[in-house]
Amino acid sequence: MKTVKVGGGSFRNYEVVVGRGLIAQAGDRIAPFVRGRTVIVSDETVAALHGPALAEALARAGIRSETVTVPPGEASKSFGELERLMDRLLATGLDRKDVIVALGGGVVGDLAGLAAALYMRGIDFVQVPTTLLAQVDSSVGGKTAIDTPRGKNLVGAFHQPRLVIADIDVLATLPERQLRSGWAEVLKHGLICDPAFFNWLAGPGATGVGGDAAALEHAVVRSVEIKAAIVGEDEKEAGRRALLNLGHTFGHAIEAELGFEEAALAHGEAVALGCCMAFRYSAQQGVCDAADADRVEAVVAASSLPTRLSQAGGFSADALLARMAGDKKAEAGGLTLILANGIGSTFVSRAEDPAKVLAFLREEGAV
Repeated sequence: MKTVKVGGGSFRNYEVVVGRGLIAQAGDRIAPFVRGRTVIVSDETVAALHGPALAEALARAGIRSETVTVPPGEASKSFGELERLMDRLLATGLDRKDVIVALGGGVVGDLAGLAAALYMRGIDFVQVPTTLLAQVDSSVGGKTAIDTPRGKNLVGAFHQPRLVIADIDVLATLPERQLRSGWAEVLKHGLICDPAFFNWLAGPGATGVGGDAAALEHAVVRSVEIKAAIVGEDEKEAGRRALLNLGHTFGHAIEAELGFEEAALAHGEAVALGCCMAFRYSAQQGVCDAADADRVEAVVAASSLPTRLSQAGGFSADALLARMAGDKKAEAGGLTLILANGIGSTFVSRAEDPAKVLAFLREEGAV
């Protein structure tokens, strides 16, 4: 078991606890933050798998709880589902002493976290992520959001959790595709700033994508350490935190064009494809060695993740560019992209020429 501290000058410190068998310990770990009771927010699938164990752990610690569920899938990150969740929370009579516990993947964490930020102008919440993607990325750093038809995560708030409990054992219940989707975010962390970590992921650590618990635990811990260091410097993405969006500007545009249909492309798959595109674009612009872009593509492909637009479907270059222009990082008509000088060395480019990006998208196979 390993504990990673997250925090900085602008927000209180909290812990991310990573290890095995942690749901059974959740009550004792959450108890210091509960002055009243808890409401567990989960999706219907995760609630059936892990809800009883969490409720039992809370009860052993003397914490009253009840469970509210939402439908599984990205469609729950919507105004309609947020409104329904808020109404159900109000019906429970929660007050400011109470705590929301988000039990699930990134969708549940984002939705429950935003509800916690809005409920009575903000109450405490705890993240208990049950997917690899949520454990290494969305549960850490305080970003909460819902999607709109115009794009992903465009309506949200920064609301830091009190605690994150990442139980490696729950990952054994994940379908292979979800595990691979989370692995994309793990690879992303190595690509951003840790070439040695990326080399380990491409070598002995590659067993993690197949479900090896020891490799997964190390991958989660190192990913959280990387993200915690960046978030501690820049909570609200005024500078360095934007690096965590490597692959996301391309990826979010692709997801939006597909209507956020996870059957077509899961979020991590879009990020993997986006990372490959960001490295190829960097190579095309002469800021990155083409050999690095080729290696990224080879490692991503070895993880059974998409590397080319054609693997996701047919796309209009103009439509993708319009989605990218509407990204929340775009500024003053220029596109903001996370580009690479090489593996483990990335930077924020805030004024990329849309015409160059459009030409690149067409070279990538968009029409």
